[in-house]
Amino acid sequence: MATTIVHRRVRIVTLEADEIVGEHCVAGDIALVPDGGKWWTQFVAEDGSVEGYDEPYDDHNHALWAAKAAAEMGF
Repeated sequence: MATTIVHRRVRIVTLEADEIVGEHCVAGDIALVPDGGKWWTQFVAEDGSVEGYDEPYDDHNHALWAAKAAAEMGF
């Protein structure tokens, strides 16, 4: 089940391995997506497109801190 926190008015949604960004996130959200033990940080744009960093993080904690930093910068 996806979990959500709010940081600087930005929703950061942590997904489970079988969950899809578009089903749990809306424009302006940051999604943390697991993939084989790594974590992708992805950003949902106003048009619904999803972009992310070039490489995943080694663990959820690092991905979460990156998402919080992006929220503070007004991604």
